[in-house]
Amino acid sequence: MTQNKEITTLDDIKQLVDLFYGKVREDDLLADIFNGVIQDNWPAHLEKMYRFWQTVLLGEHTYYGSPFAPHARLPVQGEHFDRWKLLFIQTVDDNFIGEKAAEAKFRAEKMAEMFQLKIAYVKANTTHGDHEG
Repeated sequence: MTQNKEITTLDDIKQLVDLFYGKVREDDLLADIFNGVIQDNWPAHLEKMYRFWQTVLLGEHTYYGSPFAPHARLPVQGEHFDRWKLLFIQTVDDNFIGEKAAEAKFRAEKMAEMFQLKIAYVKANTTHGDHEG
């Protein structure tokens, strides 16, 4: 069994992202949604996630964009967010320790809450004639 380590480098971020999305891709609840949307673009998605978490946790600004936009119309509900958070927290706890690990879990929780609220808002405001003005 390997010893948990701190998140200090891009390689640590890559390990976290790869392990987490490895779980997502095989999860009974999440796999079909993620694999259905991402299809064979996993390398590009993972690269984007490396940059996102590198920016968030290491302060190395390599991610530019809007993290919410690609998720706005996903067919997800509370149970999906709960599972996503569970898998993320498990991945962090199983592999990492320290301040950045705690921050990663906190940021993931907040992001899931924000995405869930925004998706609910989008759904509530597009059910009556979904057309652009």
